Amino acid sequence: MDIMDKCEKFYSSPEFAQSLGYPTNPRTAKAMGLYPYFIPILHSEGTEVVVDNKKLIMIGSNNYLGLTTHPKVKEASIKAIEEFGTGCTGSRFLNGTLEMHMELEERLAKFVGKESAVVFATGFQTNLGTISSIVGKGDAIISDKEVHASIIDALSLARVQKRAELRFFKHNDPGALEKILQKYPEDHGKLVIVDGVFSMGGDIAPLPEIVPLCKQYKSRLMVDDAHSVGVLGGGRGTAAHFNCVDDVDLIMGTFSKSFASMGGFIAGSKEAIHWIQHTARSFIFSASLSPSNCAAVLAVLDIMEEEPERVERVNKIAGKMRDELRTMGYNVGASQTPIIPIILGDAERALKAWKMLFDSGVYTNVAIPPAVPPNLSLLRTSYMASHTDEQLEKILHAFKELKAKLGIG
Repeated sequence: MDIMDKCEKFYSSPEFAQSLGYPTNPRTAKAMGLYPYFIPILHSEGTEVVVDNKKLIMIGSNNYLGLTTHPKVKEASIKAIEEFGTGCTGSRFLNGTLEMHMELEERLAKFVGKESAVVFATGFQTNLGTISSIVGKGDAIISDKEVHASIIDALSLARVQKRAELRFFKHNDPGALEKILQKYPEDHGKLVIVDGVFSMGGDIAPLPEIVPLCKQYKSRLMVDDAHSVGVLGGGRGTAAHFNCVDDVDLIMGTFSKSFASMGGFIAGSKEAIHWIQHTARSFIFSASLSPSNCAAVLAVLDIMEEEPERVERVNKIAGKMRDELRTMGYNVGASQTPIIPIILGDAERALKAWKMLFDSGVYTNVAIPPAVPPNLSLLRTSYMASHTDEQLEKILHAFKELKAKLGIG
C-alpha cells in the first residue's frame, strides 16, 4: 500500500474518517457548514475578534488575564524587537542566550517558589524535553489519564529512548494512583505527572491527596501548570493554591496562556534544572525564545505582581458563569476554573451548538472525537479577566437561546 493512501482516503471518504474515530471527514463537515477549525481572524481586541467583518465575543481563548493587548506588554515586545531584532537565530548553548533570558528564568523561579528555572521556545517542547531528560532506563512514569498531548508524546519518547515503564491512573483518582505506586519497590525510580488544571474539563488535580502518596512511596512529582499559572494560587499555580510548593519537584508552565506570549518553562531545584539544560534535546537543539516573546513575559510578570485583582476578577467571572450555566441546565462537569466545558455528548449536536453560538456572535471551541471519548463531545468555553459584565450577559443570553433550540434541560 502507498504510504500516502490514507491521506487521500481521509480527504475523500467519510467512512474512512469514521474508522479513525472522527464523526466524518473535514470536507463533509465543511459542506454542511459545521467545520469549526482554522477560522481566519481578521482582528483581535482580546475579548472581541472580527471574522468575515463580523464582531464576535471571544470565549475560546486561553488569554485568562486579558493581557495580550495590554499597552505595557505590547510596548515591551516592540522595544525588544527594536533592540534585538525578531529572533536570536541560534540555540541557547551557542549564540541564543540574551541577558533577558537569564533575568526571566530568575524571576520565574522566584515567582513559582523554586530555586531555578529554564525557558524553552514552546510549552510543548518543555514537556517533551523535561520528561525525556529526567526519566532513565527502566524508570516508571505514572501519569493521570487526561494529561496534555505534549506529555503523552513525551511519555512515548521516554518509552522508546529510555525504555521507561508507562502507567496511567484514572483521572484525578488518588486511590488508583496508590494502587500503581504500591507495585514498585521503594528504590525504583518513579515520576508522577499531573496537570494542575486540566485543559478540557477545567478541574484541578487533588495535590493535597497526591503529595502524601508521592512522599510515602518515594516518587517524584511533576505538575503541568500551563492552565494554572495566572489562575490559581494568586497566579502562582496549583502548588501555591494548595500551599505545597516545596512538595512538588517540577513545575511546568507556558507563556501562551496567562503570560500573553509564546514559550514555556520548567522550574525546580538548581541541580534538576542544570541537568535539564544539558540533556533535554528539545532545548539544546532548538532556537531560543525570541526577544519579543521574552520581553512580553517579563512585562506580564510586572503586571501580575502589580495588579493581583486580575486573578481575582477572572475567578469571579468563572464562578458566575458556572453557576448561571448550571442553573440553565447545562452540564459543566467538574470545572473549578475559567475553563468551563459544556458537555453535549453527541458530536453532531456539539457542532450544531458551536455554529449556533458563532452565528449569534459568540466564538467558542468545540471538541469532538477523537479529541474526546465517544459521546463526550463538548464546547470548551474559557473566560478572561477583561470580559465586561455587558459581554458576559450577552454570552448568557446566547446560551439561553441555544438551550431552547437544542432542547436542553
